[in-house]
Amino acid sequence: MHTRKLAARNRAKTVRSALTQSQVAAKSLAICERARQVIGSSSPVLLYASKVPEVSTASLMTALLTDGHEVVVPIIEKETITLRLSYLRDPSLLTASTFQVPEPIGNEIPAKASDIAIAVIPMLAFDRQGNRLGYGAGYYDRFLSTNPGITRIGLAFSCQEARDLPRDPYDVRMHFVVTEREVIDCQI
Repeated sequence: MHTRKLAARNRAKTVRSALTQSQVAAKSLAICERARQVIGSSSPVLLYASKVPEVSTASLMTALLTDGHEVVVPIIEKETITLRLSYLRDPSLLTASTFQVPEPIGNEIPAKASDIAIAVIPMLAFDRQGNRLGYGAGYYDRFLSTNPGITRIGLAFSCQEARDLPRDPYDVRMHFVVTEREVIDCQI
């Protein structure tokens, strides 16, 4: 299983890295607009603050804040392999932190997982059943497995789709996967 996951991760990284900066920007805008439609009026929204070369969530973050949504961002707790949550009022307060992930270090407004309605999650690879591969540490799987009532939306470029990803018992499936081409309802 581990070998299949590693191969799928490497393939996804390779195809994603083949995208140009302008392709990433254009596709990210389309993905964020589709995700915004799926989110609707739900709030608070846990939204990952993207790093290159992930789907950029900057436009979604700005749109949600402008529309009056409460936005929460994860903060990586490397020692415990968990996520700490913080409300975000101003995206300019994000700075590269653990694994170069933008976090509001020094400007945290604690949030509770029980308040979160929707979680928007980064993906290295996905399939149409809602399986996802992240970077392998399991931060999001741990968080989501202890908070099963949260609607899960994964963001990825369509080139990151796999036919059938290997799945471990602790992997948490997405309810929706959003790409620049479509919204995939994985609950069907």
